[in-house]
Amino acid sequence: MKYFFILSIILLTTSCTELLQLAGSMPSGKAASATVPVSSAENIAGLKQSLELGITGAVNVLHAENGFYGNELFKLMLPAEAKPIVDNIRLIPGGQELVEKAILSINRSAEDAVKEAGPIFKNAIRSMTISDAAQILFGSDNAATEYLKASTYTQLHDAFRPKIAASLSKPLVAGVSTTETWNTLSKGYNKAAGSTAGMLLGLKPVTIDLQEYVTGRALDALFVKVAEEEKAIRTNPAARVNALLKRVFGQLDAN
Repeated sequence: MKYFFILSIILLTTSCTELLQLAGSMPSGKAASATVPVSSAENIAGLKQSLELGITGAVNVLHAENGFYGNELFKLMLPAEAKPIVDNIRLIPGGQELVEKAILSINRSAEDAVKEAGPIFKNAIRSMTISDAAQILFGSDNAATEYLKASTYTQLHDAFRPKIAASLSKPLVAGVSTTETWNTLSKGYNKAAGSTAGMLLGLKPVTIDLQEYVTGRALDALFVKVAEEEKAIRTNPAARVNALLKRVFGQLDAN
């Protein structure tokens, strides 16, 4: 009764105008929802969704013809271990043409294989445990991509390598596979290296794991493109294509 009496006095001594002002200052409807802090679960969902959009965009760009071959940043040249072949190409009949064909074939295999990366990446993203969503969200422009890379790279590599192997075996250039072109080139060089003239020149046979090389370079390119997509979502409100992304990444706009 005592509290009821006190409350009655407050109401009686407060003018109608003041009560209306107080009511008007309280959030309701959309205003109320806007003031509700974004939860950690929402942040995690938003980060994962941004990465899924990122891999979709990355695959679309890199899977297109010349996605690798026509891009100086991503174009795959012969592995560094193949430098002796390039340096001594004159020893191989038709060697220069074989080198150019091998480079084109390697890039075509990468372009073909990345279409398989989407489901692999998305599965890794969905199963990824994010321990500190706020730290990632308010981190660098590629913080989520770097977190994905650090936490799932081995899983992605192991799942992606068979896709690369399959693409290397496809006859993608002039009816010949990358594996066949590479074997012709490397065997030609190794034969020259094992000859008397080659031994006098100090040439050593070259052995390269082409699958490992292309897998690593293709993954690197995918991560670069995912990071670009992540940055767009972070910095450009128009890239936030749904309510969750707008709510989560909208927190960055005030910073």
